[in-house]
Amino acid sequence: MGDKKLSKNIVGVAISGPSSKYVVDAIVEAEEEGIPAVWLTSGGGAGDSLSVLVAAAARTDKILLGTSIMRIWSRHPVTTAEQVATISSIAPGRFRLGVGSGINNTVERTFGVRFKRPLTHLTEYVHIVRTLLHEGSVNFEGSCYTARSELPGIADDVPVLSSALGPKSYEIAGKFADGAITWVTPHSYATGEALNILRESSKAVNRPTPPLVLHAALCVSDDNCEGMRGVRSRLGYFPNIPFYTNMFERAGFTDAAMSGWTDEMIKSILINGTEHEASDRLDSLFESGASEILVSIVSDPGKHASTSRSMRFLSDYFKGMDS
Repeated sequence: MGDKKLSKNIVGVAISGPSSKYVVDAIVEAEEEGIPAVWLTSGGGAGDSLSVLVAAAARTDKILLGTSIMRIWSRHPVTTAEQVATISSIAPGRFRLGVGSGINNTVERTFGVRFKRPLTHLTEYVHIVRTLLHEGSVNFEGSCYTARSELPGIADDVPVLSSALGPKSYEIAGKFADGAITWVTPHSYATGEALNILRESSKAVNRPTPPLVLHAALCVSDDNCEGMRGVRSRLGYFPNIPFYTNMFERAGFTDAAMSGWTDEMIKSILINGTEHEASDRLDSLFESGASEILVSIVSDPGKHASTSRSMRFLSDYFKGMDS
C-alpha cells in the first residue's frame, strides 16, 4: 500500500518561521514558485503543525503538505486521525502525515510524560492512525494505547510515515508504515544499511518496500563553505543528542558527541555548490534508492540571496523532471 502513497523523485522543503502566519504565507509563496512539497517540523516555530497545515490547505491548490514530524505524545492517535481526515477533505491527495517519538528530554519536559518504550508507542500509534484513516474504523487495545472509534469516511489518500533513525525504527517503518522519514542522517547510511533494513522488514511481512524520504541540507551557492557554516548554524546541536550520536556511530562517525560537526559529517548530509552540482547530487540520491528528498535550506545567517537561489533551483529542478 505504501508504495502508492508517495510521489517518486519529489523534492520538498522544510518550512519554519517565527509565527503561524509567516509559515502559511511561506507555503503559499512556495507553491507560487513551483515547489512541489513542503514539510513542517514539530519545533519549527509555527505552533501546532496540523492547524497550520489546515490554513495552508485552504489557501493552496497543488502543493503537497506534510509533517516531519509530529510528535506522538502531543495527542491521542484517534484525535490525530480525526484532524488529518479534516485536512484531507480540504486538500484531497495532498497531505502526508509523518509521526515520530521526538527527543526524550524535550518530550518529558514539554508533555510531562515518561519517555519509555518509544518504539512500542510509535508502532501502536501508526497502526491506529493508519487503520482509522484507511479503513474508517479501529478496534485496538495495546500495551500503550486503546482506540475504538469510527470516522464518517475514509482518508485512504493519506500516507502515514514514521521517523527513522536506528535499525529498529527502519524495521517498524518497513512492517507498519507507508514510508520512512530520515532527519540529519548521513546519506550513505540511509541509502545503504538503513534502506536494506527497510526492504528486508517489509519483505518479511509480504509488503512492498515503503518509500524512503531522505532528509538533506541544501545550499546552492558559489561559496562551498557557506553550506558548511549553515549546517553548523541551523543544525548544530544534533551530534550531541544521544539518539543521533548512536546513529552517527553506526554510519562510521565515532565520538560525534565529543567532536560535534566535523567537515566530513557535514558533507555526509549536505548538498551544496552550483545548480549543476546540486542537480547531480540530487540525481545520485534518487538513483541510490531515495523516493523523495526533504531539504532544509541552510546558508549564512541572514543571507537571503542564497536562500532565494536555493528555492529557485528546487523549482527549476522539479520543472525539469516534470517536463
